[in-house]
Amino acid sequence: MSSVDSQQRVLSGMRPTGKLHLGHYHGVLKNWVKLQHEYECFFFVADWHALTTQYDDPSGIEQSVHDMVIDWLAAGVNPGSSTMFIQSQVPEHAELHLLLSMITPLGWLERIPTYKDQQEKLREKDLATYGFLGYPLLQTADILMYRAGRVPVGADQVSHVEITREIARRFNHIYGREPGFEEQAEAAIVKMGKKNAKIYRNLKKRYQEEGDNDALETARALLKEQQNISLGDRERLYGYIEGGGKVILPEPQPLLTPESKMPGLDGQKMSKSYNNYIGLREDPDSVAQKIRTMQTDPQRVRRTDPGEPEKCPVWGMHKVYSDEKTCEWVQVGCRSAGIGCLDCKKPLIDAIIEEQRPLHERAREYENSPDLVQSILQEGRERARDAARDTLDEVRSAMGLSYR
Repeated sequence: MSSVDSQQRVLSGMRPTGKLHLGHYHGVLKNWVKLQHEYECFFFVADWHALTTQYDDPSGIEQSVHDMVIDWLAAGVNPGSSTMFIQSQVPEHAELHLLLSMITPLGWLERIPTYKDQQEKLREKDLATYGFLGYPLLQTADILMYRAGRVPVGADQVSHVEITREIARRFNHIYGREPGFEEQAEAAIVKMGKKNAKIYRNLKKRYQEEGDNDALETARALLKEQQNISLGDRERLYGYIEGGGKVILPEPQPLLTPESKMPGLDGQKMSKSYNNYIGLREDPDSVAQKIRTMQTDPQRVRRTDPGEPEKCPVWGMHKVYSDEKTCEWVQVGCRSAGIGCLDCKKPLIDAIIEEQRPLHERAREYENSPDLVQSILQEGRERARDAARDTLDEVRSAMGLSYR
């Protein structure tokens, strides 16, 4: 795992779709803001990924990137606590993608559930392209490039992390077997001293014979503490316990993110394609107008008709924004016709506008100085490229491509 502690590294990206909405904020960005204080985070704009489905009309990508990055900053993603960059400005991603494509079986890419789903969903586009088939492999390169041990994903994206794990495993299996690997690993165990060597051998036996994952974790922690073995030896011993070779590309784990409970204005999932969204930085008057005109329980035709909150899209939003007391007031008032639909919407309007106020304030600083956004992305690119070059040096060397 080189000098990188992969378990402390997180990588996540977003395709540039322009200005974001509250679904993105509650589903992804609030989580990023939390993670940046707990891990070393790399957050990237997946502009190459956007081209896999929008290759025929890339005209809006540049503006979308700018708008989206301002939304990240407005939401509290901090360039001092995380690394933000644009994927295509780190060309190492393309090289790693190419090198991994040499060892990736076609069948692995074709069986990914989202490959078939997207082709069905986007039937009007010609997606029988090499780029679209290779989309998960480019994602794999994005993750492995930074040796990120954790990847925040929703449940529907776990298959992408799984293929990344399989490709990393295959790469390590093919290229991690240096000449004399076992002899070098055994020599490294001796260097740990009698007591630690005995503990390591015992943990190795438990993992390899009984599949005890706790033993694997304990062994990793033990190796991390060793002062008297080199980084190279540590990598060998990581691989030796797993029964493979030297670990060049560590396998990432999915970090499951809580599903966004943010419904759209019509009760379906909030999405630009359904046109049922409230923008992350929407004007307060527009927010109020959208909420006021939201559909409610169809049974409540007149103000005096009792309603059923569970059948009303407004209730879905109350569950996100309102405290227990307000929720109870809504439940009782709606069912007894004690409150009208506009009464019910008022606290919701206030809560959303209040939540967005600091976002508007933070965004203003960046909207007024586009150079500041550019410099943040430039700095992020340099940090990302440093990390990417380290990985590529090892990958090239393992594949016999490091020429003197």
